[in-house]
Amino acid sequence: ADAQVHPFPAAGFDVAISKFGSMFFADPVAAFGNIGHALRPGGRLVLMVWQARERNEWTTAIRQAIAGGAAMPPPPAGGPFSLADQAVAGGVLAAAGFTGVSFTDVHEPVYYGPDATAALDVVSGLRSTKDLLAGMDAAQAGEALDRLRMALAAHQTGEGVFFDARTWIIAARRP
Repeated sequence: ADAQVHPFPAAGFDVAISKFGSMFFADPVAAFGNIGHALRPGGRLVLMVWQARERNEWTTAIRQAIAGGAAMPPPPAGGPFSLADQAVAGGVLAAAGFTGVSFTDVHEPVYYGPDATAALDVVSGLRSTKDLLAGMDAAQAGEALDRLRMALAAHQTGEGVFFDARTWIIAARRP
């Protein structure tokens, strides 16, 4: 459902939780306002969102591998990193009527699969990877995938392919 307009029951929930979904709202103030309306007074909102792109090796290393030193288009604004800045996220939640906004730093790796082959399947399916490869001709895309394969292999451990990652757990309350 579209959280911006879905007819949630008023004060029908004690808690609303989102893991990596709330960063994509077209109008985050409207969406969080509607979610807040669905929470009982004192209800909690808990979100897991990415911290800044540059703090997330999983995206920077993949972009660098695909680029291979060539100029790449700048990453799109918003998207998975739209709530990365504490001031921005806090402002959005305050404007939506939430109070007591807090941020907890989470520093855990992202797992892409048991080996580089499986990880390449996962990473190749990401919209960001597809978008970067779509701007290349077949030869360039083939070379980019070879570099990506090498980057994934360099991150393979005995337990799988991991990249460094940083997220926020954002908590807030409905007054």
